[in-house]
Amino acid sequence: MTRNEAEQLLQVAITAQRAGNLDEARQLLRRVTTAYPDHPGALNSLGMIALAQARYPDAEQSFLRATLADPTAPDLHLNVAMARRHQADDSGERTSLEAALAIDQRHFMALLRLAELHERRGEHVSATQRWSGVVQLTQMASPRMPELDAIAARGSAYLADRQRVLADALEEGLAAARAGTSLSDRRRFDACMDHVLGRRRIYANECEGLHYPFLPADEFFDRAHFPWMAEIEAQTDVIRAEAEALIAAGDAAIEPYVAMDPGTPENKWTPLDRSLAWGALHLWRHGVRDEEACARAPRTAEIVSRLPLADLPGRTPTVFFSLLKPRTHLPAHAGVSNTRATVHLPLIVPDGCRFRVGGEMRPWRVGEAWAFDDTIEHEAWNDSDQLRAILIFDVWNPHLTDREQDLLRAFFKTVSRDDPAIRISD
Repeated sequence: MTRNEAEQLLQVAITAQRAGNLDEARQLLRRVTTAYPDHPGALNSLGMIALAQARYPDAEQSFLRATLADPTAPDLHLNVAMARRHQADDSGERTSLEAALAIDQRHFMALLRLAELHERRGEHVSATQRWSGVVQLTQMASPRMPELDAIAARGSAYLADRQRVLADALEEGLAAARAGTSLSDRRRFDACMDHVLGRRRIYANECEGLHYPFLPADEFFDRAHFPWMAEIEAQTDVIRAEAEALIAAGDAAIEPYVAMDPGTPENKWTPLDRSLAWGALHLWRHGVRDEEACARAPRTAEIVSRLPLADLPGRTPTVFFSLLKPRTHLPAHAGVSNTRATVHLPLIVPDGCRFRVGGEMRPWRVGEAWAFDDTIEHEAWNDSDQLRAILIFDVWNPHLTDREQDLLRAFFKTVSRDDPAIRISD
């Protein structure tokens, strides 16, 4: 029998096999392997017939001979694994699956079967690793098929269950250690644990202007850095009254916060461009006090002027009333320079308003100020049917020393205000 005749006979056998004529197919394949004992295709087909007939040891032997005939084919090792799985030979199945992956580390079915094997054996660390890889591969697949979606759902469910088990174990195991700590003391630790558990991202600074290195990328700064914060909170009623008067009068100084240059390509800010859905009345802008605006809110201006504002002439501070109309969303964005801390003093906050910085979401509460690093991605929502109003202003990043602040002042005296690479305010 020539090689060409053997290939033709193999195709006839495969056709018979697909039609369910297994005995006929096996006889034809035996003729091929008699002439060519190491024919991998014929050996593999014999193994598949044995598998279908539940002759698992025979299937394993045929597949093993096929792998010896063609050691570069990962699917042949996968078939050996399948035969061994039917024989409850976990060790042998693992060896075969790892052999397939040694040929192709991204072989989807080998990864899937290995994830299932580890899960079946209760090897949860290895199962978690393998299921993670499987789920990632399903997400990368194009086009997506229902079968892949079902596999991804299985893997995701397993990973979610393991995450719950780990979370429960950590909750119990760390209870005593956490009991003696304050919310402030354990804030960073809890964020670390949430990251370990896949509950949140750790966000980095994204400075569009001046990026000062080595400062902690803290989403919300600890209040202890701002000993004056309680003083301005105590003035909430005074400041709110002035804001309410300006709003009620429809003050002409209230301007759209977003005002892009004509011709700017469409982007995430386009829906808010030149819209009072997000309005602002600036008391200071780019370090310049607006006397006319401050005259409209004199007590607010006087209160703010006593604070340790970031003071870079022509650049900071910026102080303004921020007005967010009902059903308005400010998309995720990052600020200009991490040399500043941005302070919010909530004045008018209907139910349904919230604010996210990095991985932490907080509701505004009237009279409760906070400071955050606005170069970490943040966004805001007013899902209510009423206006939301807060006072926003800049102070120095609390991790800068007095000497560093002096150096920054000297630096900005020597550079052009229009240089976009060294912007410090919006």
